Amino acid sequence: MSRMPRLSGAARSLLDVRTYLHAFRLAHFSSYSHVRQVRRLRLGEGVSMAPNVSFRNAERISIGAGSHLGEHSVIWAGNSTGRVTIGEKCLFAPNVTITASNYGIVQGDVAIMDQPKDERDVVIGDGAWLGANVVVLAGVTIGEGAVVAAGAVVTKDLPAQCIAGGVPAKVIGTRPLPTSAATAVTDASETYASETYAAETVASESGDVEVAADATAAAEAAA
Repeated sequence: MSRMPRLSGAARSLLDVRTYLHAFRLAHFSSYSHVRQVRRLRLGEGVSMAPNVSFRNAERISIGAGSHLGEHSVIWAGNSTGRVTIGEKCLFAPNVTITASNYGIVQGDVAIMDQPKDERDVVIGDGAWLGANVVVLAGVTIGEGAVVAAGAVVTKDLPAQCIAGGVPAKVIGTRPLPTSAATAVTDASETYASETYAAETVASESGDVEVAADATAAAEAAA
């Protein structure tokens, strides 16, 4: 008996013409927001994307080789001039939104939706990683290799190799160097510190200020 209500509900759905109308609307949306748009994109080799990524004005969108766009991401170029350029090997998590167009927000009798749009190009550098639910607004350039934390809203440019997060997004760190490079930097810093200390010690013992300055300069030159 417990299965009868569920079966009855399923039957009503199958017999309701609105079910098929809604399915048609979903298919139409998929066609104009993805299928037809993808054919207008400038795509590098090996680009991958979820089948529900949404595009607008794709003739002004380019995606570099090897990049991946996660599910439900939205990439909107401007209606007239605003372009979106995504570099090579970029990684977009689900629900990333990029827009090269903003509505005007001037007070007055003109509603926001009727105000002229501000279109500015968006550039995402090679190898950048945008976490889930990141929003990138018009006019922003994100540098090569930058990492943007989940949920960030990027309103201004971000430098290469940075780690950024927050609303609005701010730089909160820098990506670590490879182990060998980090070791080399540490060794160089330690060598400079020891040479500077030795030079200052010799000068201090001699009591000669000029000797101290010359010794420190020599240590800096050696570093």
